[in-house]
Amino acid sequence: MIQASSQSPLALARRLIWPAIAVALLVGLAPVAPAIVSAAGAGALHAPNFALIADEPAVLQVHILAAATAFLIGLVILFQRKGTAFHRSFGWAWVTAMGATAVSSLFMTGLNGGFYSVIHLLSGWVIVALPIGVWAIRRRNVGLHKRMMTGLFVGGLVVAGAFTFVPGRLMWTVFFG
Repeated sequence: MIQASSQSPLALARRLIWPAIAVALLVGLAPVAPAIVSAAGAGALHAPNFALIADEPAVLQVHILAAATAFLIGLVILFQRKGTAFHRSFGWAWVTAMGATAVSSLFMTGLNGGFYSVIHLLSGWVIVALPIGVWAIRRRNVGLHKRMMTGLFVGGLVVAGAFTFVPGRLMWTVFFG
């Protein structure tokens, strides 16, 4: 007989968030793992070549800077106490960086022959979900706020960011090419 869990859904989600992030990273990086291993074996690892980013259009540079900023701020926020003045001020910086990342991506259509691609659906979701997350905390709905912001961090930065390291793409070339 299967016994019902006495944990609340929120407690269960808290317990599962880090394993979920780990699985998302593994799934996102799985397609490029063989190439990373072969590059390491061939001695192709090198210091990042950030000059390649400098040669790209300004909108892509803004996008990369905003995404990297959001990722770093998001990591800091994840490990800090919530509800503090620090959390609120860094949270606003994170929302700004995430918004800049999503909006700048709307001006990038090179992967799909000048048209929007499926990844732009994620950009649209970020543009919708960010205000929902802010609205939720202003209404003292901590659970919804946490779900929205954590989901945006994991899906919008960790998983989507992992796919920028597919061989042949710019971030792959910067770090491994």
